[in-house]
Amino acid sequence: MAPVQFLIFGISLFLVLRFLTTGAGEQAAEISVLVKTLALYAIMITGSIWEKVVFDEWLFAKSFFWEDVFSMLVLALHTTYLLMLFNEWGSSHERMYVALAAYASYVINAGQFLYKLRMARLDARHESAVHA
Repeated sequence: MAPVQFLIFGISLFLVLRFLTTGAGEQAAEISVLVKTLALYAIMITGSIWEKVVFDEWLFAKSFFWEDVFSMLVLALHTTYLLMLFNEWGSSHERMYVALAAYASYVINAGQFLYKLRMARLDARHESAVHA
């Protein structure tokens, strides 16, 4: 699911930046942020299920504690965008800047997970070489 979410992110980022720079495509940008946020919620739910199966913790398992803490910031920023949109708080541009902050936090969070995955794979290779 993560590759699909990243594709959605890329498309949405383009649409948000296009709106902010040209003023065109406001509705497309808004819809794309909604879709990105729904994908984020879905991946958070599936991720917490995975953590429960693997680590017997729904969230904040020791192995992914800091990644999960930062994920809460990502969720909070995306949810802030939704609240602003549905309650008509702020201008369209202000909402899109919140979306960009949410996207920046998402990129950092994705980097945390990719780094952790890479280290785990390197560690597994090292263990295999040691035991071979």
